[in-house]
Amino acid sequence: MRIMGLDFGSVTCGVAISDPLGWTAQGIETIHYVEHKKNLLFDRIGQLIHDYAVESVVVGLPKDLIGTESARAEASRGFAKSIHRKLKLPVELWDERLTTMAAERILISADVSRKKRKQVIDKEAAVLILQSYLDKKRMESKKDE
Repeated sequence: MRIMGLDFGSVTCGVAISDPLGWTAQGIETIHYVEHKKNLLFDRIGQLIHDYAVESVVVGLPKDLIGTESARAEASRGFAKSIHRKLKLPVELWDERLTTMAAERILISADVSRKKRKQVIDKEAAVLILQSYLDKKRMESKKDE
C-alpha cells in the first residue's frame, strides 16, 4: 500500500511516496503553483496518485515548538479537506514540526548548493513528514502484535 506525503506551502508543495510495503519514503518532486490556479496543483497530485497507485495521503500540519498550530495550519487543513473531497482518498494530518529545518541540515551536510537546496527543500521535507508517519505506524503495529 503506497502512501503519499505532502509538504504544502504557499507557492510549492513537496511530494514524497512510500515504497509498496510502507517502510520508506522517497522524494518525488516539488510542485510549484499559484494560488488562483490551484486546480493545476490538484491535477498534478491526482496524476501522481494514479501513477503510483497511492491509497492514502499524509499532509504536514505546521505547529510551533510548543505544539500549537501555526498560522499556516488552517491552510493545510483546508488543503487536506480539498484533497479528500477532490481525489476521494483518506487524508491524515501529521505534525511537521521542524521538518524544513531538518531537511535544510541534511542538504547542507550533503554539500548541496544554496540554489539547489531551494529547489528541493520542500520535497525533502515531504520525505521527512512521510517517513516519520511510516515509522510511527510501524511502531504501533509492532505493539499490537
